[in-house]
Amino acid sequence: MMSVHSTALVHPAAKLGKGVVIGPYSIVGEHVEIGDHTVIGPHVVVTGHTRIGCDNRIFQFCSIGEQPQDKKYAGEPTRLEIGDRNTIREFCTFNCGTAQDAGVTRLGNDNWIMAYVHLAHDCQVGNQTIFANNAQLAGHVHVGDWAILGGFTVVHQFVRIGAHSITAMGTILLQDLPPFVMAAGNPAEPRSINAEGLKRRGFSGEAVTAVKRAYKSLYKSGMKLDEARAVIAAESVAVPELALLSDFLAAPGRGIIR
Repeated sequence: MMSVHSTALVHPAAKLGKGVVIGPYSIVGEHVEIGDHTVIGPHVVVTGHTRIGCDNRIFQFCSIGEQPQDKKYAGEPTRLEIGDRNTIREFCTFNCGTAQDAGVTRLGNDNWIMAYVHLAHDCQVGNQTIFANNAQLAGHVHVGDWAILGGFTVVHQFVRIGAHSITAMGTILLQDLPPFVMAAGNPAEPRSINAEGLKRRGFSGEAVTAVKRAYKSLYKSGMKLDEARAVIAAESVAVPELALLSDFLAAPGRGIIR
């Protein structure tokens, strides 16, 4: 059964699914859709053209779907889309997209978002990620599945963060972080691969070894980037897991961290 606290303000046109809970003093705007069994805590503002999936939990004092912090924004009906089974802790701020990009900010499924995280306009976040406290994403950032951002990680606009990568606390990412790579520092530097994370996710010993070999080609061999890219692409034929890295390196971006 749906439960809306008597002090909450929910626009009559908002669409609420089965079993949705809206906590005290929260505000839900006109163009908001909230899926089944999602729980909105107290003092949360959900506004804009925002669609939230099922079984999410959004804790108190979050601002979800507000206008982008972009001077070019002129009131266009851009969107925020949040998938299913996400945990979004206190004081998070997720903004809608802009007309200069796809017009939508997205958070996928099964993400663990800790307190004070900021998702700026047009960010695209995959599934099964973890953002520790105060991770901050500028506009147009893309984050792959299973990425982990340490506390106080700051990400420059248009940066890409590859799947299964991880950053240390206080990392400043000014360039792209390839899949599988551990990074730390200001500015960020590659330190190793996320071997333990890969093992926990069921990567075989052979696949982890291949990723280590690819990391050495990219960062330890002295090869130029084009040479390392060619070597990794060739190895990905025999080791499908390396396709994530090969495809990432082949796509345009801000250049990878070095």
